[in-house]
Amino acid sequence: MQWTAQSAQQLLKHFNVIKDKGLNAKRAERTQKKVGPNKIIELAKRSYWSYFLEQFNNFMVLVLLAATVISFVLGEYVDSFAIICILISNAALGFMQEIKSERSLMALKRLSAPLGKVLRDGVWQRIDAEQLVPGDLVRITSGDRVPADIRFLEVDGLYVDESALTGESCAIRKTEAVIYKSKLALGDRKNMAYMGTMVTKGNGLGLVVETGMQTEMGKIAHLLQTTHETVTPLQLKLEQMGKLLVIISLFLTVVVVGTGVWHGQDFYRMFLTGVSLAVAAIPEGLPAIVTVALALGVQRMIKKKAIVRKLPSVETLGCATVICSDKTGTLTQNQMTVTDLWVEGKRLQVTGGGYDLEGSFLNNGQEVQKIDRMSGLSQLLKVAVYCNNANIIKSSSALKLDGDPTEAALLILANKAGLKETEGNKIREFAFDSARKMMSVVWKVKEEKVLYVKGAPDILLGRCTHILRDSRRVILTRALREEVLAINEQFAKKALRNLGFAFRTLNHTVDITNEHKMEQELTFIGITGMIDPPREEVAASIDLCQRAGIKTVMITGDHRGTAQAVADKIGIGSKENKLLTGYEIEEMSAEELYVAVEETSIYARVSPEHKLRIVKALQHNGHVVSMTGDGVNDAPAIRAADIGVSMGVMGTDVSKEAADLVLADDNFATIVAAIKEGRAIYDNIRKFISYLLASNVGEILIMFLTMLFGMPLPLLPTQILWVNLVTDGLPAMALAVDPAEGGTMCCKPRNRRESIFARAMGWKIITRGFLIGLCSLLAFTVTYYQDPLNLPLAQTVAFSTLVFAQLVYVFDARTNTTIFDRNPFNNKMLLLAVGSSALLMLVVIYYPSLQQIFHTVPLGFREWLLVTITSSLPVIIAGLCDQCLLAKRTT
Repeated sequence: MQWTAQSAQQLLKHFNVIKDKGLNAKRAERTQKKVGPNKIIELAKRSYWSYFLEQFNNFMVLVLLAATVISFVLGEYVDSFAIICILISNAALGFMQEIKSERSLMALKRLSAPLGKVLRDGVWQRIDAEQLVPGDLVRITSGDRVPADIRFLEVDGLYVDESALTGESCAIRKTEAVIYKSKLALGDRKNMAYMGTMVTKGNGLGLVVETGMQTEMGKIAHLLQTTHETVTPLQLKLEQMGKLLVIISLFLTVVVVGTGVWHGQDFYRMFLTGVSLAVAAIPEGLPAIVTVALALGVQRMIKKKAIVRKLPSVETLGCATVICSDKTGTLTQNQMTVTDLWVEGKRLQVTGGGYDLEGSFLNNGQEVQKIDRMSGLSQLLKVAVYCNNANIIKSSSALKLDGDPTEAALLILANKAGLKETEGNKIREFAFDSARKMMSVVWKVKEEKVLYVKGAPDILLGRCTHILRDSRRVILTRALREEVLAINEQFAKKALRNLGFAFRTLNHTVDITNEHKMEQELTFIGITGMIDPPREEVAASIDLCQRAGIKTVMITGDHRGTAQAVADKIGIGSKENKLLTGYEIEEMSAEELYVAVEETSIYARVSPEHKLRIVKALQHNGHVVSMTGDGVNDAPAIRAADIGVSMGVMGTDVSKEAADLVLADDNFATIVAAIKEGRAIYDNIRKFISYLLASNVGEILIMFLTMLFGMPLPLLPTQILWVNLVTDGLPAMALAVDPAEGGTMCCKPRNRRESIFARAMGWKIITRGFLIGLCSLLAFTVTYYQDPLNLPLAQTVAFSTLVFAQLVYVFDARTNTTIFDRNPFNNKMLLLAVGSSALLMLVVIYYPSLQQIFHTVPLGFREWLLVTITSSLPVIIAGLCDQCLLAKRTT
C-alpha cells in the first residue's frame, strides 16, 4: 500500500485502531506472532569451522597441500612447515573476510531503536522496540531514533535526519499532510519516517506501518544478505595461472624423468629428481609473496589515510575504470555553508568552506575590509545570530555545532564577520512551520523590542513594506520587489538553499503573542544562499582520474538541481554527461540501463536499490567498479562493487563493515592515492611472478636439455630444492617493495580480462628463462668436458650459475623494458636480499658439513670467472636485443 497517499482516517480504519486508545496488548501479541518481531533478521548462521575449512577448497591450495606431502617425503621438513604456515595464514585472512557479512548485519541491528513510546490500551508506555507491530501509535521527539517505519498523523516542528538512509545532508521537515504523488523517492516522502533515522527537532505522533524486515532498513539488510562479493581480478589470474603452471610443470617433469630413464639413468634417482623439479617448478611461495606485497602496500596506504579491510581488493583499485561516489560527505563537506549574499543591492561572495570560522566577504572580488554597524550586512548578520537556536561548541580537538545545519551555517557566517555575542534577551520565539515558512523572535534590548525574522524570501517579501538601501529604510517599490525575486531565482538556479531576512521595531501596542499580527510591515534586509560545498581537493582528484582513464560518477539522494550544481563545480558535469533520477531508472529495463550508464555521470534522487542496479549495470558492461559512500543506503552497492569504499569519519558502521577500503580522512583524494598504490602493487606482483617463472623455466630447461642429450644430471634433488629456497624467498619479497616506475597514473586502467602475462611479460619470462637455462647448461658443459671425472665440480658450477643468473635477473625483472632503464640501487631491500642469498650460496659451497648434504665442492678463480660470465649473459643478451627492437620500432 502507498502509505503516503492515505489520510489519517483511512490509515486508522485500515489497521482498525482507535486514535486515543491504540492497540490492546492481546491484539498486538497476535499481530507480532503473524508478522514477526520488529528487528533485522539474520540468515541461519554457519559455524566458524565451515567458514575456515572452506578456505582450503580451491585448486591452488590443494596443489600446495600436495607439494607439502612431496616435500615431507623428500625429508624437506622445513619446506613442509613453511607451506603449512602459508596455508594457515591465507585461510585465516579469508576466514576473517567471510564473517564480515555477519558484522554488517549486526551494525544494522544497532541502528534499531532500543525503546519506543507507544499507546497501548489507552496508556502511553515505553516498550522494547522489537515488540512494536503495524498499527501501533507511537510518539517521537527530539533525540529519538525512529523505532519502525511510521506514517505521521500529527507533527509539531518535526525534523528528521535521514542522511544515513537517503544521502541528503540536511534534516527533513516532516508533515502529516497526504501526498498523492506516486513513486516518490524516500527523501520526498515527507509524511513518513523510517527505522534507524534520528529526530533532530520537534515531535510527532505516527502510526507504525512496517516493521522488521519490511522496513526500508530491513530491505537493505536483505540486499546485504543476498548480495555476493565479487572475486578480484588478481584472484582470478592467480587461479588460472596456478592451474596452468601445474599442468606444464608436471608435463615437463614427466618428460625429463622419462628422457633420463630412456638414456639409462637410474630410475629411483630420476624419480627423486623429477619430484624435486616439480616442487621447485611450482612456485608454492607465490601466495605468500602476494600476501606480503599486498600487506606492505596496505601499510603504505594506511600512512595515506586509506585503511584496507580486504587484502586482495588492493590491486583491484589498479584496474578500476569507474568510481561511483556518493555526494554528501564524500564529494562535499557535509557542512552547510553560506556562499552568497545579497544585501542593499550588492551581491557578495563568502569564502571559507564548511565549519571554518575563517573567511572573507568579497564584493566584485574585493574584500570588504570593515562592516559598518549600521549597514544592511550588519543587520542581516544580527538577524542570523538572534533568530537562531544552534550553538558552536569549541574544544581542543575540533569544532562542533549543535543544532540544525542551516542555523549552524548562519552562526559560522556571523563568526566570519566577527559577530559572536548577542545583546539583550529573547522574550518570545515563533518556530518555523510549513504554513508560514518563516521563524521569528522578539528581542528586548534595553527598553526597545525588535522582531527578527528569517524565512523563504518570496513569502517574507510579501510581509514587507520597506527595504534597506544605503543603511536606510526605503519604500519597497514594485521594481525593488522584482529585483529581490530575480536574485532569489538566480540563487535557486545555482542550487543554493535561500533564506530571506527582515526585522521590525515593535511599539508598545503590538501584541507579541500573535505572530500573524507582528510579522507584518517588515523591513527586508537581504538574502543568503547556502550549499553543502565540494571538498577543495576533489576537482583536482577527479581531473587526475580522467587523465588516468577512470570515469567518476556521482550518485546522490539529493535533488537533481543540487546534484547538477555540485557536479558542475567539481568537473563531473558536462554536455556529454546525462543526469538520471531514481524515477527514470525505475522506468528503464535492464537493457536500457546498460546503455544509459555509459552516457550518465550524475544520478539524483536514488534509492539503495537504484545504486545497486547502477553498479551491476556497469559491471555487466565490463567495468571494474569502485563504489564510495558513507550511509546505510550505500552499503548494498558498496558490497556488490568490485571494491567498496566507505568514509571513516562520517561513515556509518554498516557502510564500513560492507567496505573493502575505509578512508580515515573522508577525502576523495585519498581514493586517487589508493588507486595509484593499487597500480604499483599490481606491477610489483607482475615483477616477482616474472622473476619466479623465468627462474623456474631456466631450472626445467637445463634438466630437460641434459636428459635429451644423454648427459649426466647437472643438478641433484637437494640442489634443486636449495635453488628454490634461496632464489624464491628474499629476492622475490624485495620486489614487493620496489618503488613505482614513472607515469603510473598516466595510462588507462588495465583490462580486467587481461592476462597476467600480457604486455610482453610472457615473452620476457620465456626469453629470460630460456637464456638462464642455456647459460647454466653452457657452464656445466664447459666444466664437465674439461674434467669428465670430476662430475661434482661441474654440478657445483651449474648449481652456482643457475642461482647467480637468477639473482642478476631479479634486477631485470624490476622493469617492463630492460635492465638498463632503471637504477639498480634505488631498492635497498633488494640489494640486501640478493646479498643475503649470495652469502647463503657461498656457505653451501664452502662449509664442509653442508658440502656433504648438497654434494658441492669448492670453486677456484677459473670456475668463478666462468660462473660470473655465464650468469650475467642472459640479461645482457636480452637487454641488447630489446634495445635493438625498441630502436627499430621508433624509427
